[in-house]
Amino acid sequence: MNILTYPTAEAEVRIERIVNRSLSYSVDVEHTVREIIEAVQAEGDSALLRYTRQFDAPEIKLEELKVSDLEMTEAAKEVDSDFSDLVQRAKDNIAAYHQAQRQYSWFIPCKDGSILGQMFAPVAAAGLYIPGGRAGETPLISSLLMNSIPAIIAGVPRLQVVTPPRQDGSINPYLLVTAQLLGISEVFKVGSAWAIAALAFGTETIPAVDLIVGPGNIYVTLAKKLLAGQVGIDMIAGPSEILVIADASANPQHVAADLLSQAEHDPMASALLLTPDAELAEATAAALEEQLAELPRRQVAEESLAAFGGIVLVSDLDTALALANKIAPEHLELLVEQPFQFLGKIQNAGAVFLGHHSPEPVGDYFAGPSHVLPTAGTARFASGLSVDHFIKKISVISYSSEALMRDAADIMRLAELEGLEAHARSVKVRLEK
Repeated sequence: MNILTYPTAEAEVRIERIVNRSLSYSVDVEHTVREIIEAVQAEGDSALLRYTRQFDAPEIKLEELKVSDLEMTEAAKEVDSDFSDLVQRAKDNIAAYHQAQRQYSWFIPCKDGSILGQMFAPVAAAGLYIPGGRAGETPLISSLLMNSIPAIIAGVPRLQVVTPPRQDGSINPYLLVTAQLLGISEVFKVGSAWAIAALAFGTETIPAVDLIVGPGNIYVTLAKKLLAGQVGIDMIAGPSEILVIADASANPQHVAADLLSQAEHDPMASALLLTPDAELAEATAAALEEQLAELPRRQVAEESLAAFGGIVLVSDLDTALALANKIAPEHLELLVEQPFQFLGKIQNAGAVFLGHHSPEPVGDYFAGPSHVLPTAGTARFASGLSVDHFIKKISVISYSSEALMRDAADIMRLAELEGLEAHARSVKVRLEK
């Protein structure tokens, strides 16, 4: 990998290429997704069965779209004996973190007898989209944990999982056992855009929900975008990304491994190193070549690094931090001697990993925060999935007679200025004896 120096035209072009990444899709893809959505809305289960047979499980039957109790029971017999303990440890960490995010209703009693406040209430139902992962052979257990646990902590009474079936019509047993350990019994064998449409509108088999969360491919993402408003969504997620800021204290083997941890996701993924240390830059470039040679997903990682990766030499760490805030990465690692010294200078990032012992995969699987994070620069205004995503905040207003008499003239005047006479009158009639 070429090492660029900032500021130069070449380095700025590379950084702008990363900054300007966005959700890209063709008109044909959008047309296809719209057709799928319309078909599911009009035909319900018939459309789900047709698409699932065409793309995932050719022999699946309508009554098999929902995972049965028997399938749940049999799944427990197929997983490793220590799997449940592993999931429980991860679950405990994630739950403890999100428990701290809970908010509670509050009320302010005023001297005039009125009461103002805010109530917090969970959505009634949420749909969790869990991608198939190589046709179901690599179950995305972490996605189920990270999407469901914030909802559980929020108190959502009904959770529904949708995930593409394997070719034989089954769901990977590790995913089903994880659902059981989370207390989720409604799992449906549907994927892609038709699963999103089913959650948004409801079908004979899949009830409609109020909110859809979870990552997916371009068809899933575009369906969520098109249906936002019909149903709530968490975010419009793009390809994975990591930005590493490192100084001379960093191990180049560690830096290279961390960059590849995201580059292997997708050819559109971004992996960028910013460092003021030329020796580290050279050593990291060499380590990348060594590690790429042994990587099963080498081709994907190479495409990602060629298109959206880079090693950039900067004058100092403050310059690196300024560039990081401009890029607003999904994952930001500070592999520096005193990482907490710079934490207050970070304005835009989905998640920050501090120090040499906090690689990004710790956050992906086990530490606690949800790994569903804003991408493609949206960390400038968006946050990672949290308990808040599943909560509605309801304002509470209880005016006393004294308060209404005091404020009536002001309220009526503002309403009249806006030309809303009925607004003013709803106050005025209460003043009449």
